[in-house]
Amino acid sequence: MRKSSIIVAGALIGLMSVALVKFGNPANMGLCIACFLRDTAGALGLHRAEVVQYIRPEVIGIVIGAIGSAMYFKEFSARGGSSPLTRFVLAVAVMIGALVFLGCPLRMILRLAAGDLNALIGLAGFACGIGMGIVFLNKGFSLKRNYKQNTLEGSLLPVVMMGLLGLLVIAPAFVFFSAEGPGSLHAPLLISLGAGVIAGVAAQRTRLCTMGGIRDAILFKDFYLLMGVGAILVTAFIGNLATGTFALGFESQPIAHTDGLWNFLGLFLTGWGSVLLGGCPLRQLILSGEGNSDSAVTVFGLIVGAAISHNFGLASSAKGVTANGQFSVVLLLIVVAVISVMNLPMVTEKAKELKEAM
Repeated sequence: MRKSSIIVAGALIGLMSVALVKFGNPANMGLCIACFLRDTAGALGLHRAEVVQYIRPEVIGIVIGAIGSAMYFKEFSARGGSSPLTRFVLAVAVMIGALVFLGCPLRMILRLAAGDLNALIGLAGFACGIGMGIVFLNKGFSLKRNYKQNTLEGSLLPVVMMGLLGLLVIAPAFVFFSAEGPGSLHAPLLISLGAGVIAGVAAQRTRLCTMGGIRDAILFKDFYLLMGVGAILVTAFIGNLATGTFALGFESQPIAHTDGLWNFLGLFLTGWGSVLLGGCPLRQLILSGEGNSDSAVTVFGLIVGAAISHNFGLASSAKGVTANGQFSVVLLLIVVAVISVMNLPMVTEKAKELKEAM
C-alpha cells in the first residue's frame, strides 16, 4: 500500500505536469518550483526581468494542499528555530544553482522526460551533490534541533500564499506580469491552482522528495521515495510521447542551454544544499505547509535567491551561462563547504570549548 501510494502520487504529478504545458505553461515546465518562485518574485517587483514575472498559482496550491492535508490528518505541527539564518543562506545557494541549470530538480526530471539530454548531465551533478552532502551527514552534520512554536508562527507562510492568491485574482497595478516570454505563458488560474493543490496533498501524504529519493537509496538502500520520482519520469515521458512534445537531444531544447559543465555544477550545488536543508524545493513547500517555520525561512531564501539571480545577472538563459553565474556557483560551493564543516560535531564542540576557555 505504501509503495503504491507514492507511485500514484508521482504518476499524478507527472501527468499533471504534461497537462499544464498543454493548457499553457512553458514547455517542459509544467511544475518547476525554482522557476515558479522566480516568476512570483518578479511579479512582486523583487527583480525586473520582464520575461519572468507572474504569480504562479501552482506554488500557492501546493502549500494550500499541504496544509489542508496536514490538518485533516492531524499532522500539522508548528515548529522551527533550527539555524534559520544558515538555512536562509543555503536556500539562496540552492536557488542560484538551480537557475544556472535552468530548473529545480523537479524540472530536471520533467526535462529528461521530454527528451532533453542536458538534464541527464544535470541529474549526474545533482546525484553527486547529494553524495557530497551524505559525506557530511555521515560525519554528523546537523543544523541542530527545532522547537515547538505557536500555531501562528507555523501558519505564516500559508497566510502569505493566500495573500499572493488575492493579488493574483485582483491583479492590481503594482503587480508586474510578463507580456512576453516564459512568464506570459501559463495555464488558466483554476487549473493551475487545482493542480497545485493535488500535488501538495499527494506530496504531503507520501513525503515525496527528489533529493530524498537519491539520498535514501544511497544511505539506507531504501527506494521508496525514488519510486515516486521514477513514476514522475515515466508518466511524463509517456505523456510527452502521447502529446507529441518529446524531442530527444541536447540542442534546441526549450528554456535550456547546452553548457554541460555548468549544468552539472549548478545542480551539484543544488543537491548538496538540499541535503543540508533536509529536502528539495518541493519538499520545503510541503514542510512549510505542515507548520515548519524553518522550511518557511527556506522558501523565503529561495525567493531572495531568485531575485539575486536576476538582479545581478547570475541566471542562465537559452544562450548559455553568464560569467556572473559561473563565479557565483564557485563562490557558493565554497560557502556551502564552510557551512558543512562548521556544523560538524567535532568543530562545534571545539568552538564550545574555546568559548568556555575565554
